[in-house]
Amino acid sequence: MSDRIRFVLDGKVRELAGVDPTLTVLRWLREVEHRTGTKEGCAEGDCGACTVVLADLRAGEVRYRAVNACLLFLPALDGKALLTVEDARGADGGLHPVQEAMVACHASQCGFCTPGFVMSLVALYESEPAPSRRRLDDVLAGNLCRCTGYRPIVAAARQAYASGERSALAAQQAQLAALLASVRREGTLALEHGGRRFFAPRTLAALAEILERHPGARLVAGGTDAGLWVTKQHRTLETLVSLASVEELLRVTVTDTHLELGAAVTYADAHAVLAAHHPDLGELVRRIGSQQIRNMGTLAGNVANASPIGDTLPALLALDATLVLQRGGARRELPLDGFFTGYRQTALRPGELIAAIRLPARSPDRAFRAYKVSKRFDQDISAVCGAFAVTLAGDRVRDVRLCYGGAAATPLRARAAERALLGRPWDEAAVAAALPVLDGELAPISDARATAGYRRLVAKNLLRKFQLETAPGRAAPPAGTRVLAAPEEA
Repeated sequence: MSDRIRFVLDGKVRELAGVDPTLTVLRWLREVEHRTGTKEGCAEGDCGACTVVLADLRAGEVRYRAVNACLLFLPALDGKALLTVEDARGADGGLHPVQEAMVACHASQCGFCTPGFVMSLVALYESEPAPSRRRLDDVLAGNLCRCTGYRPIVAAARQAYASGERSALAAQQAQLAALLASVRREGTLALEHGGRRFFAPRTLAALAEILERHPGARLVAGGTDAGLWVTKQHRTLETLVSLASVEELLRVTVTDTHLELGAAVTYADAHAVLAAHHPDLGELVRRIGSQQIRNMGTLAGNVANASPIGDTLPALLALDATLVLQRGGARRELPLDGFFTGYRQTALRPGELIAAIRLPARSPDRAFRAYKVSKRFDQDISAVCGAFAVTLAGDRVRDVRLCYGGAAATPLRARAAERALLGRPWDEAAVAAALPVLDGELAPISDARATAGYRRLVAKNLLRKFQLETAPGRAAPPAGTRVLAAPEEA
């Protein structure tokens, strides 16, 4: 078994064979290709200095996505085009409009972070015609600068758009689309080197066959966690199976009864439909990692990782999500609140995978809110995440879900506190009576993000906040996650 990775670089098709399938794109660029414009800062997807752009074909059109090269394994390039800061300029050496604006606005000092900023903005410039200031902030949140400050960089982004200049990349898009079509793979990518194997099937049937032969394989979709296993934990990953190209797992299905997201649907691709159906969940997804992480990571990966601080998990629990699990040709459905069996332990059986996440359609009778509490708005892990849903019969609680991240060893559904609220008027007195019950269910720890006492207090106050926002007769605030920033610990 020895296949070749085929992708586009510098306007030409490149083929790689005999390479470690867990070698990161960043290391390959710098150590093998000696393309040192792409920098290594944190090697964990936080600083953005390593940002490159992947281009692929979506419905016949070229799509550009900024990603972290430090977390991206080489096989993820298969069938795509890789653009680095060296590719932003035209064949005649002329600068990209973003680069010209960065120079004109004095948006670089030491320059270490600058290539990453340029590539994030290049991906945006080639994809979106008129981004708002908030959209610019979202895109740049995954790029950190220590000396220039962000004002001139944002000014450069605006000036680039104001110029209306067509880039060399746009002018060459038809040629790039033809090259991408030529490297499109119809079958499974299968690599082996040094005892390490990597598979990227394109169909569920092929995926099932691979898992039957390699039941101990690690499944990855975006690989944003698996990249850290290599770069930070220095683990040897013997067999990886990527879900990212499985066509059946890339589907988003909307019906009158539910919304279903395939396991390979990225945060970025899921965001619009989630925001339309469940605005607070859409806003929560907007605050996960960075644009680069959201372009690769998936909700199904967040669920399978089973971290007690996974941001989407409390919201999915509160919305009564169901998992579609598959092993071979057999499928079963499991409510999410029966999936987590212990710290980072799940009900997945050997050889079984999450095929899809299914959310009930939005109900006008159900109020839903999600709150992420962290020290920073962007690029931060929750100290506490709370998500709540309540359905009233008149002014009394008919159904309620109280769900938390960062409050126990698993994503927590506070069932005893829910029972304490059932049938009672949805008022402050009912919540006050339920708080001691909730306190007994919480089991937070103290760590670098918050103390256990702080987490307990916040978890209870979030329930109070939810009741105040959703009490009968109160004007509802705009949908979307409200931001609470945790103070520094004493």
